[in-house]
Amino acid sequence: MNKDNIFQEYGDFVFRYLLALTNNHQIAEELTQETFYQAIKSINKFYDNGTVKFSTWLCSIAKNVWLQELNHDKKRKQLLESLSDMKPLTSNLEEEYFRKEDKVNFFKQAHQLSDKKREILYLRLLGNLSFKEIGSIVGETDNWARVTYYRAKKELREGVIKYEP
Repeated sequence: MNKDNIFQEYGDFVFRYLLALTNNHQIAEELTQETFYQAIKSINKFYDNGTVKFSTWLCSIAKNVWLQELNHDKKRKQLLESLSDMKPLTSNLEEEYFRKEDKVNFFKQAHQLSDKKREILYLRLLGNLSFKEIGSIVGETDNWARVTYYRAKKELREGVIKYEP
């Protein structure tokens, strides 16, 4: 498959497919671009053995890109709702002191973890990265990153820490 001609040949087809899914011209355009980016990135995984059409493969990528976008939208809405539901910050110095103490204790205990576990914990909590992204950063699988993260959380819970990620 020639990478240079993929967009010219299938761009309109994928765009119309995404437009039917999203009912939004601008979002369909953005998702079409992301679809072809993902397709070019993983074109070596497509095997032209005659069982699956290239257009079908592209549509499956487009659908996954669309589902990821829906998931991101859902998370954004949940975050906005949780931020709007938050109580206004009080000026109670005692409460503020205890919150800061909890953070300090959390980071003290996190510092006691092994380097890998601490790195995974920071990438997940502070970097807000997915396990797949974390795995690619540290050169491991997403499953390895997930297991390491949950083991680190377990070690923190077994300590005195009150923080619950």
